[in-house]
Amino acid sequence: MHEWLRRLDAYFPVRWWAWLACSVLCLLATFTWVAFGVGGGLALLGLFLTLLGLRDARQKRHAVLRNYPVIGHLRFLLEFIRPEIRQYFIEADHEAAPFSRQQRSLVYQRAKSEGDKRPFGTQLDVQAEGYEWINHSLAPTQLPSHDFRVTIGEGRAQPYSASVFNISAMSFGSLSANAILALNGGAKKGGFMHDTGEGSISRYHREHGGDLVWEIGSGYFGCRDADGRFDPERFAQQAAEPQVRLIEIKLSQGAKPGHGGMLPGPKVTPEIAETRGIPVGVDCISPAAHSAFTTPVELLQFVERLRELSGGKPTGFKLCIGHPWEWFAICKAMLETNILPDFIVVDGAEGGTGAAPLEFTDHVGAPLQEGLLLVHNTLVGLNLREKIRIGCAGKIVSAFDIARAMALGADWCNSARGFMFALGCIQAQSCHTGTCPTGVTTQDPWRQRALVVPDKAERVYRYHRHTLHALQELTQAAGLDHPHAFTMAHIVRRVSKSDVRLLRNLLPQVAPGVLLAAMEGRVDWPHNVYRLYWPLASSASFTAVPAEGEAAALSR
Repeated sequence: MHEWLRRLDAYFPVRWWAWLACSVLCLLATFTWVAFGVGGGLALLGLFLTLLGLRDARQKRHAVLRNYPVIGHLRFLLEFIRPEIRQYFIEADHEAAPFSRQQRSLVYQRAKSEGDKRPFGTQLDVQAEGYEWINHSLAPTQLPSHDFRVTIGEGRAQPYSASVFNISAMSFGSLSANAILALNGGAKKGGFMHDTGEGSISRYHREHGGDLVWEIGSGYFGCRDADGRFDPERFAQQAAEPQVRLIEIKLSQGAKPGHGGMLPGPKVTPEIAETRGIPVGVDCISPAAHSAFTTPVELLQFVERLRELSGGKPTGFKLCIGHPWEWFAICKAMLETNILPDFIVVDGAEGGTGAAPLEFTDHVGAPLQEGLLLVHNTLVGLNLREKIRIGCAGKIVSAFDIARAMALGADWCNSARGFMFALGCIQAQSCHTGTCPTGVTTQDPWRQRALVVPDKAERVYRYHRHTLHALQELTQAAGLDHPHAFTMAHIVRRVSKSDVRLLRNLLPQVAPGVLLAAMEGRVDWPHNVYRLYWPLASSASFTAVPAEGEAAALSR
């Protein structure tokens, strides 16, 4: 039998049999259609598949289709639906890709005010390396409210009392109009911040009147002149709006630090053009670097300028940590000029609503833990920590995520994908294609109409409220009066099957003022990152400037 198949395959390859079957179907169906008046549909289907096979065998683009006419299309179909098959039928509840089913379900349940309790014990492997928990107290506290706040810009003309959990930067254009409306509606009802993203303030941000963080990126959208440079008059006009509470300069973002962007001309609709202050239908470029400043000192002078132009509104910057000496250069500029940002937002490399090249998504930028620790420790070591608030973002969706970030030094947390899930995002990961199945990340009016604004705004509000209520319960269980009281002594991590450690004993900490003392030579540098890279930092340049005898440090 095998010999017979082998000989047949030599004359007419088995891989073409599907094409042959379609041809036979076409002939038989055509015969019954002509003879008996039935089977017309089958005849047309058979003809279509036969012609498709002919095209497959003659085309030169796809080797699979050339070798496997007709049936080869199954390969592309299965590849197309593979993510959905994996997500719904294969993926375990705790496989994070990038968010696990359990994480997504938690957001969905809280957004819908459904029960988020779990019976029958944890599904996590508590013996697995990396498992973490909070040490609780036998004397728990009772807190009157879950509306935890932090004051940003204390002492400024217009300080702001912010929630400790807010919506991270996502631009109109990346998100649909309905998504922006729902996010801002939820923020208004819940009294928390909504970051505009670098795409500026659209009319959809304004409709509900929720508090805004106006993010100023390298494209200066909403405050640029015809040449794409910063326009102080346009900035002052928009910054004066009462709805704008904070001004945030974006130096880099976790999804693609050090990478610019471009919105193709065909996607620059009249609405987006109006929002960003750019021509309709023309490619919109976001440079990798700012043109308003080129040195750390100039950055801080720009911070001060925006603060003055906005009437004293708290002003700071956001960055994903890269070269340590660049961050240290900004710190040296703070010491030399005495100009301080009111806040710094640390974006972890695990963040990522913005589509980015795979290499940037996977291998560029410091993760949140390392970036947040470096910023917090450095400010503590320079005696500046009490003067500057720190926000953070990077895969934060639960109350434990917030408590852990605060233990590492954050004053508040932002979430982008968490609030996208609250809007109904199903992690289809088609955000950059314009074919979002839930209407969150598309400009297609028919797709985004599926996102019903009043319903989703309520879900955004509920997700925020229930998450902070869970944070209240964690804080009470730990015996604390505010989530800011969480420290690395409250978080325990398993490092092996038989060994657990407090984060305080695993992660570096810097004593107040120790970096100032080290600069004067009175004490040793507290960590190698300071010993190696602090001497390379200069307030006059973001480029490493080795001092005499320090050139070898760059090679380590």
